[in-house]
Amino acid sequence: MNAFDKLFGIFSRNTNLKKHNPHASFSIRSTIVQHGSFCDALRKVTTLHQRGLDARIPGGLLITGQTGSGKTTLIEYYRSFFPRQNLEDRTVTPVLIVTTPESPTVKSLAEAILIALGDPVASRGTAEEKTRRINHYLKECRIELLVIDEFQHFLDSGKTKQARKVTDWLKNLFNISNVPVVLVGLPRAAMVVRMNPQLQRRFSAPYYLKPFSFEKGKDQLEFRGVLRTIHGSLPLPCPELHEANLAHRFFIASCGLFDYLAKIIDRAVQIAGEEGHKELTQQHFARAFKDEVWRDVPDRLNPFNPKGVLRPLTKLGEPFEIWDDPEQYLHKRAT
Repeated sequence: MNAFDKLFGIFSRNTNLKKHNPHASFSIRSTIVQHGSFCDALRKVTTLHQRGLDARIPGGLLITGQTGSGKTTLIEYYRSFFPRQNLEDRTVTPVLIVTTPESPTVKSLAEAILIALGDPVASRGTAEEKTRRINHYLKECRIELLVIDEFQHFLDSGKTKQARKVTDWLKNLFNISNVPVVLVGLPRAAMVVRMNPQLQRRFSAPYYLKPFSFEKGKDQLEFRGVLRTIHGSLPLPCPELHEANLAHRFFIASCGLFDYLAKIIDRAVQIAGEEGHKELTQQHFARAFKDEVWRDVPDRLNPFNPKGVLRPLTKLGEPFEIWDDPEQYLHKRAT
């Protein structure tokens, strides 16, 4: 008996969980849903990358979006088209993705880049020594596109002087490396770019990866089309997710963010599998919403409650209370 069997034996004595969940490996995250905004962003990254190769122009692109909008999925999906190649004398990495450390400094960001490059001694050396190694590896590993994720961390640290110093270092690195760069982050990442005039010039046209909308008919059709695609991948019989009323409930429950759709649907499938149910129902989605999105949701505000109130869950204390509106940064000065 393995560890999982022993644990489920403990659970089953006190709950109605079955010993084996036939859907334990299911997740809609394994399906890339190529909706309009996702494809537009993908096209912009592709154009930047290709122009860097063909015209030797190291351009820049800033992609922003809300938490859960699919930014990381986008860049990981793009990278999958350009896998690493292990040659005899080097590892060729066409697309390099680096995650910005929290409270970044020149040294910590340089180390993060070196780790992504595979440097076995990434933590060693001064900032200057690390910078030299980065420039060396960018050439040796034949980096064609550099992606820096979580770029808003420069602003979140609250250390403006430090952020300016690091962005100035980045500007110099970009200029020397001659590699196209994609910056990715929450909408407030635009303020980081505006701290440095040269960065602002290079990343002058940010692309906002919009969440789904339910305001206009065409928006509803797109969102329902996504749900139709998801419905086709479900391992259990289920009411049509793209039916107008149920689609509206999913929109309220997710605020149009794919990550929340995935959390709710994946958890509903797990609940059904754990309890041995043969089909998914709206009650499963109601329980999943409570498990994954809003633990203390009142019944009247659970979007999957047939008698619930369907309204945006953006008030104080509700799941989507915090929203980083990109419009607020259009005319705001960098401090």
